[in-house]
Amino acid sequence: MSFNRRAVLALAASSVMAVSAQAQDWKAKYPELIFATIPAENAAQVTERYKDFGAYLSKEIGVPVKLRVVGDYAAVIEGQRSEQIHIGYHGPASYARARMTGVKITPFVIEVAKGGVKGYHSVFYVKNNSPYKTIADLKGKNLGLVDPNSMSGNNVPRFAMNSMKLTPEEHFGKVVYTGSHVNAVMALNQGTVDVAANWWNNENDSELVRMSDKGMVKKEDFRIIFKSEQIVNSPVTYLDSLPADLKKRIEQAFLNAHQKDKAAFDKLSDGKGEPYQTVTHEAYLPVVELNKFVDSLRKR
Repeated sequence: MSFNRRAVLALAASSVMAVSAQAQDWKAKYPELIFATIPAENAAQVTERYKDFGAYLSKEIGVPVKLRVVGDYAAVIEGQRSEQIHIGYHGPASYARARMTGVKITPFVIEVAKGGVKGYHSVFYVKNNSPYKTIADLKGKNLGLVDPNSMSGNNVPRFAMNSMKLTPEEHFGKVVYTGSHVNAVMALNQGTVDVAANWWNNENDSELVRMSDKGMVKKEDFRIIFKSEQIVNSPVTYLDSLPADLKKRIEQAFLNAHQKDKAAFDKLSDGKGEPYQTVTHEAYLPVVELNKFVDSLRKR
């Protein structure tokens, strides 16, 4: 009996040592991880929103996790293609674009809004004091989109306008890519554009609401003239080439964030999000098809 007990203890110890050695192996190859997010806001705002979460991830995963502030959606795609970005927060369209162009990544968690909602909407805003009631009313005016790889800021708006039998470059006097959702609202506020596309969860959670809460604009100065059907929420991805143990640590850190560092987690959505949930590529297959459709529009 004592021999068997010693054998079991020895086996358990060797297993612990093996797991520890495996962790040390990937830590030697990945002494730090790079986490990048699409630029929904300007660089300073992105840094402020994610810095505490980056510190939380560093503690949970066991190596420093550094935030990379990128200039556009494509930068996250290309950073993961070159394996310079290990963890990437994408919009649905930019994630689908990455997979469509051969980037070796996997989505592991999805954002969740209040009420357990895993989707959001694309909206068109105009100034509240403007005469415009529909997209058709804006013929010859200026349209503000967000980024060519933005779901709510480009692909869904183009799909919607195609359904209205409208070609943006023909209907509007000018089509402007503003670079971020914040910039799109600011362009509308300043009169650079007459209508702007953006994301919207509900009356209490949108980029406009977040900006209004910060005193950047007044929510009541804007109104919605179009709202899309629901779009699947944004995913977080990791490189397929990462070791399995590291992937597991990353996934668990995101799934446990709301409990282990609620303050850092709440900062990501101004306290308006619910815990991350797991997700797979299959959730984004409709987005891949939408991307293909929008690509076909450009070829006409």
